[in-house]
Amino acid sequence: MDNVLHIIGGGMAGSEAAWQAANMGVHVVIHEMRPSVKTFAHRTGDLAEMVCSNSFRSDDDEQNAVGLLHWEMRAANGLIMAMAHENRLPAGGALAVDRDRFAQSVTARLLDHPNITVQHDEITQLPESGHWIIATGPLTSEGLGQAIAAETGTEALAFFDAIAPIVYHDSIDMSRAWMQSRYDKGDTEAERTAYLNCPMDRDQYEAFIDALLAADKTEFHEGEAESSPNPTPYFDGCLPIEVMAERGRETLRHGPMKPVGLTNPHAPDVKPHAVVQLRRDNALGTLYNIVGFQTKMKYGAQATVFKMIPGLENAQFARLGGIHRNTFLNSPTLLDAQMRLRSRPHIRFAGQITGVEGYVESAAMGLLAGRLAAAEILGQSLPPVPQDSAMGALIHHITGGAEAKTFQPMNVNFGLFRPIDGFKGGRRGRIDRYKGYTDRAKAAWGEWLAAQNMSIAS
Repeated sequence: MDNVLHIIGGGMAGSEAAWQAANMGVHVVIHEMRPSVKTFAHRTGDLAEMVCSNSFRSDDDEQNAVGLLHWEMRAANGLIMAMAHENRLPAGGALAVDRDRFAQSVTARLLDHPNITVQHDEITQLPESGHWIIATGPLTSEGLGQAIAAETGTEALAFFDAIAPIVYHDSIDMSRAWMQSRYDKGDTEAERTAYLNCPMDRDQYEAFIDALLAADKTEFHEGEAESSPNPTPYFDGCLPIEVMAERGRETLRHGPMKPVGLTNPHAPDVKPHAVVQLRRDNALGTLYNIVGFQTKMKYGAQATVFKMIPGLENAQFARLGGIHRNTFLNSPTLLDAQMRLRSRPHIRFAGQITGVEGYVESAAMGLLAGRLAAAEILGQSLPPVPQDSAMGALIHHITGGAEAKTFQPMNVNFGLFRPIDGFKGGRRGRIDRYKGYTDRAKAAWGEWLAAQNMSIAS
């Protein structure tokens, strides 16, 4: 059937692409290899399973670029944002979810849609005809990955991504830890106490750094180690904590272990030298993930080192951290402005494999790919995605705005937006400047949706 849209991969991007296209009246088939073919990172066969953090990051749509992306996805009737809201957990100013309930909700909504069929099969070759979106993410199967590499004529770029550990709440010593969001941020008491904090004094911090540096690390394959001639780079937005420690002993204190905006009620007159934060990982509050503690330490070393954290001396781990090799396209050279593969325009790519980083960004690119593909199938012509929107800034970056020779995965950020005249530069002017970016983006995105006769959510 020439009018069927096939989507390979049922992660964030594939799920959102299917939802958008199906709501435009196109029949969609999602090809998801799980659970028949497993990956080392996934635990279930659910669609949109979260394998790393359970957070969609900031929900501030006036001062944060990712929060603006949340707003744009909600305005476009996005499934991922709707299910995230239904399954949200207190997380200060962030949007965190119960990961299992979230994935189950997304799966149920897609299975219930009359225009969507889910097939659990593995696609290992590039299709010769039809309408396709490849949204296989960073864990693309070996067969399909080889087919993509053969077609593009170049090896896919790669970088290391990592998974943070998860701790059982009842194994945390709350006589040493306390609940507080940084700067008491949040509109409710639950939001203001969304994070669990473990303080360190100077000696404890220095001993922790020593242990991190000395711990046994994951072995690399040939060509992956940092000492090799062409090493696989880390993504700076998701560095393992050991790598951060190797860059300077104070690095972690200015990153995930920064002590600012927090007061220890057990010792209110003592300012911690560093603080480890944990964030609730499920609605029951039985699981907490250690924020920013993605790691490449071996499992035995992780248990030893993490139990040095005050309050975690007797911690029991529901999941230890890990590291994996992610792959992505050199999209500026391979994809056109419609996210189509230049050499095979019946195939689009979406999600993290295009070189965007993060759950939200991946789902956003799925949203655009689904709409663009559906419009093509229906014989419609969509106006160009406005560059002044967060969506437009991202798609412009990956399809031509980035420098191809140095292309690396990118989170959405205001650095991708076109400047606005009349606002001060630097830190002093950023509040007004960011508000200017978000106001302009909302107006542009609203006009784009209105041109498609789509309603905008309030």
